[in-house]
Amino acid sequence: MTTIAAIILAAGAGTRMKSSKAKVLHQIAGRPMISHLLSTVDEMQPARKIVVVAPHMDDVRAEVAPAETAIQPEALGTGSAVAAALPALEGFDGSVLVLFGDCPLITLETLQDMAAGLEGDDNTAAVILGFEPEDPAEYGRLVVAEDGTLDAIVEYADASEAERAIRICNSGVMAIRGRHLKDLITSIDNNNAKNEYYLTSIVEIAKAKGLTCKVAMGDEEELLGVNNRVQLAEAEAVVQKRWRVSAMMGGATLIDPASVFLSHDTRLGRDVVIEPNVVFGPGVVVGDGVRIKAHSHIEGAVIGNGAQVGPFARLRPGAVLAEDVKIGNFVEIKKSDLEKGAKVSHLSYIGDARVGAEANIGAGTITCNYDGYDKYRTDIGKGAFIGSNTALVAPVVIGDGAIVGAGSTVARDVEADALALVRAEQVHKQGWAERFRKMKLRLKNKTS
Repeated sequence: MTTIAAIILAAGAGTRMKSSKAKVLHQIAGRPMISHLLSTVDEMQPARKIVVVAPHMDDVRAEVAPAETAIQPEALGTGSAVAAALPALEGFDGSVLVLFGDCPLITLETLQDMAAGLEGDDNTAAVILGFEPEDPAEYGRLVVAEDGTLDAIVEYADASEAERAIRICNSGVMAIRGRHLKDLITSIDNNNAKNEYYLTSIVEIAKAKGLTCKVAMGDEEELLGVNNRVQLAEAEAVVQKRWRVSAMMGGATLIDPASVFLSHDTRLGRDVVIEPNVVFGPGVVVGDGVRIKAHSHIEGAVIGNGAQVGPFARLRPGAVLAEDVKIGNFVEIKKSDLEKGAKVSHLSYIGDARVGAEANIGAGTITCNYDGYDKYRTDIGKGAFIGSNTALVAPVVIGDGAIVGAGSTVARDVEADALALVRAEQVHKQGWAERFRKMKLRLKNKTS
C-alpha cells in the first residue's frame, strides 16, 4: 500500500458544546475524542500526521503530541484548514487522509478502503467517503456517474428534487493523492455566500483538470460527528457497544452488557465475569477467571487471576491484587499491593499499604495513611489477622502471623506472631442505666 499521511482538522471552536474546553478534548470512554481518532490512524502506520488547530489551542497541541500541528489563522472553511497543513506535506507523494477531530468513531477498515481506492489508477485524484443515513436530512449528496466515478457533491440547499432523492450522503472525509493535493487545494476559491473555502470544491476542480474522484462507503454510526453534548453521549454509546462486544468475543461474560462501562484501555482476561453496573476507569487490567460483582468502580488497578471484587467495591489507582485475592462489599483499595489469597471482605479502607499473602482484614478496618500533609505506608505481614474496627496508624508494620484484636488503634509496630490489643478497660456501673432512665422521666414530667 502507498505511504499514508493524515490531516486532522481540529480548529473548530465547538460553541455548541457550551464549554471552555476545545471540542476535540471532550472525552469518550475516558479519552479525548481526537486521541481516539489518532489511535485509529496510528494503526495505518502513517508517515506523517498533521493536526490543524486554531491559534491559542495549546491544550490541543499538547494532547496530540508528538503529531505535528499546523495553525489555521482564521476560520475560513475546510479548504482553508487543509491549506494550513500543506507546508508540512511538501513533496509528499503518498495518500493523504483528511479527517475531522470531532468524528472519532471512524474505523480502520474504512480508512483502509479509502486509501485502497487511490491504488492503481493514477488518474484518481481523490476518494470521497459517503454513507447512507437512515434519515438523509440536509446532508450534501454525492452524485455518482454511470461509470462509478463521483460526478459532483451537491449541498442540500442547492440540490434539485432528484438530487435530494439520492441516498448517498457526503461525510466530508476523504483521501487525496499527495501529488495532486497542493494544486487542488490552492485552486479552491471563496466565491460563495460565506466567503469561505470549501474542501468539497476539489471534486469540481479535479474534473476540470481531467482527473476523476471515487466514492468509498462508510457506516452512519462510525461517521457520527460530535458537535454538542447530546452527540457526545451518542458517541459514548457507540464506543461502549463496540467494546462490550469485543470483550465478550474475547472470552469475558458481561451479565448485563448495557450496564457495564469500559474505558479505552480496559484489558479483560478469559473467563472473567462482570456483573451488572460495573464501571471501569482508565488503566485497568483484569486477569483470567476474575469475578467482578455488581456496582463496583475500578480505575488504575491490576487484578490477578481468580480474584473476586465486590459487590459495591472501589479500586482506586495503584491497587494491585494478586492471585485469588478477595475484596468484598463496601471496600476501598488505593495504592496498595495485596498478595496472594489476601482478604478484605467488607467495610474497610486500605490505602498506601502492603497486605501479605493470606492475611485477613476484618470489617471496619482502616489504614490511617494521611496526617493532613503527607502519606505514610502500612505493612501487614503474611498470614496476619486484623480484627474488626481496627485503625492502623501509619507508618506501622504488622508482622507475619500477628493478630490485632478487634477495636484496636495501633500506632506502633507489632512483632511477628504477637497479639496486639489496644483497648480501654471495660467498666461496669451496676444499676446506672436504671437510675439514668428514672432521672430522664422525672425531668420530662417536670417540664410537661
